[in-house]
Amino acid sequence: MTIKTKPMSRRGFFAASAGAAAATTLAAPPAIAQGGITWRMQTHWPTGNWYYEDVFVKFCNRVTEATGGELTITPVQNNGIVPTGEVLNAVRRGLLESAFIYPAYWIGRMPVAGHLNGYIGAWDRHEEMHAFFYEMGALDVIREAYAEQGVYQAGPVSYAGLTLYSNKPLITTEDFSGWRVRSTGAAALVFAKMGAAPVSIPGGELYQALQTGVVEGAHWGSTSTGWGMNFQEVNKYIIEPDLLGHLNGEVMVGLKQWNQLGDDLKATFNEIVRATSADASAHFLYQDLLRKQDFTDMGGELVQLDQQAQDNLRRYSLEVVDDFSAQDPKYCGRVGAMLHEFLKVTGRA
Repeated sequence: MTIKTKPMSRRGFFAASAGAAAATTLAAPPAIAQGGITWRMQTHWPTGNWYYEDVFVKFCNRVTEATGGELTITPVQNNGIVPTGEVLNAVRRGLLESAFIYPAYWIGRMPVAGHLNGYIGAWDRHEEMHAFFYEMGALDVIREAYAEQGVYQAGPVSYAGLTLYSNKPLITTEDFSGWRVRSTGAAALVFAKMGAAPVSIPGGELYQALQTGVVEGAHWGSTSTGWGMNFQEVNKYIIEPDLLGHLNGEVMVGLKQWNQLGDDLKATFNEIVRATSADASAHFLYQDLLRKQDFTDMGGELVQLDQQAQDNLRRYSLEVVDDFSAQDPKYCGRVGAMLHEFLKVTGRA
C-alpha cells in the first residue's frame, strides 16, 4: 500500500486525520419506545483495541444501567455511521445523537476545543485538570462555543498522558529539528515551533508509516493507547516525561437531543462523564506503567528529555495558546486567560 503524506500547513494541522473512509449509509433513527430514548454514540477508536471495550463500551453501558434503560447508549466504532472528521457536523445536524471522541479534530472550526484536549505542560494530575475545567469555569466557556455549533459539551474524559513514541532519541531541543512526526491539533503546532516536521497520516496507515520510515515518531494518547495501535513494534524509544499529564477526549450530544432529557437524566449523564474521566485516568495510568515495563523488556529504551527541551515545549505551547486567544477572543481569549492564571496558582508560570 502506498502511504500518502503531506507537509502540514497551519490550516492543515486541523484536518481530521481519521482516514478517508467513504460515508456510509446512516443507521436508523434513534428508537423511542416505552418512554425510553436510545442514542447512538460514535467514537474515533477502532474495535480490537483494549480501551474500546474497557473505556468506551463501559461508559455506554454505565449510562444505560444508571438510568434503568430510560437512556440507552449504543456504542458505534470509528467511521461506523460517518467518517470521524464529520462527527461534529453529524451531531450538530442530528444525523448522529452523540459522540465519545477527540476535540483536536475540530480546532480549525472551533479553536477553543484545543483547551479541552489540553495543552502541553498545562497540568500533571487529574484533580488539577478537573479544577481548571469545573472549578475555574473553563468548561462553561467551552460549552458556550459548542452550543453555537448546535452541540452540548458534556465534558472531558482523560486518556492519561501524552506520550511520544519515536525511532529517533529526543533529548535536546535540537533533536526535534526535522523530526517527522505524525501529530494533530495544537501539539502539532508546538512541534513545528520546536523545529519538527509534523505530518497528517490516517490512523489506519500509521503502523506502516512508522515501519517504513515515512514518519519517525507519533503520538496516539498515552503509552497504553499507543500500544493498542502496536506502536511498540515499530518504535525504538518512548520519550519521557509525558508532555501532558492528562490528554482529554470529550463527550458531546446534539443540543436537540440533550434538551429532550429531563433534569434528572441530564444530571446523571454529566456525573457519569465526570466519574468516567477519573476512572479512565487511573485505568490508563496503570496500563501505561505495565506497558513501559514491557517495552523495556522487549529491548525498547525510555529516553529523558532534558530540562531545556521541556521548558521550550511549555513555552511554545503557551505561544500557541496566545495565538489562538488573539484569533478567537470570545472563547479562546477567555479560556486562555484562565489557563495563564491556573499556571500561576500552580507554580508553572
